[in-house]
Amino acid sequence: MAEKKTKKDTADKKGKSKAGSGKKSKQKSTAPEIKIPTRLFDYYKSDIIPQLMKTFSYSNVMMVPKLSKIVINMGVGDAVADSKILEEANKELDVIAGQKPSIRKAKKSISNFKLREGVNIGTMVTLRRERMYEFLDRLVNVALPRVRDFRGLSDKSFDGRGNFTLGIKEQIIFPEIDFDKVTRVMGMDITLVTTAKTDNESYELLKAFGMPFIKKEIKTA
Repeated sequence: MAEKKTKKDTADKKGKSKAGSGKKSKQKSTAPEIKIPTRLFDYYKSDIIPQLMKTFSYSNVMMVPKLSKIVINMGVGDAVADSKILEEANKELDVIAGQKPSIRKAKKSISNFKLREGVNIGTMVTLRRERMYEFLDRLVNVALPRVRDFRGLSDKSFDGRGNFTLGIKEQIIFPEIDFDKVTRVMGMDITLVTTAKTDNESYELLKAFGMPFIKKEIKTA
């Protein structure tokens, strides 16, 4: 009888062990992560590449310019006197970009502005790949149309190397920012860095992505 009881106990323990392991695996299982939408990247491959190859007569698809990164910078000069202002800016940029930003420090001292080298003066973030395209999609289709009296972007903000920078005066144009919780209106600079060799090529690339330029003033020569 003792031997039978031992076998039964062993079988019961194995059964409980299997049941327990089943519960654990169920608790650990999680739903697959949802990838950030890449609608603009798909559009770039299917429509923009053929369009630019035709416009500039590229002989190879590798010659077609592309967007490489987006840099968002919020300069907060008042942070020198009040660190809470920088903390707020950092949190808001995190929400806007969907990625944790980094604090920028002054590279040199400027006595006229009571600025010392190494003091925190702003926050910035660099977006690449999926997050970059997702942000550009929101910027073009949601944020810019919310700018008061918006009439389009000037093409005079290209740097001569195929990169474009636009200034945003109010962070509240991004719907991710809760207007009721904003204590201070702050602006930012957004730089779109491309692989284009000329401003004209970059202009056509960004225009194809939906950037609302007023009119073309860049010389094609």
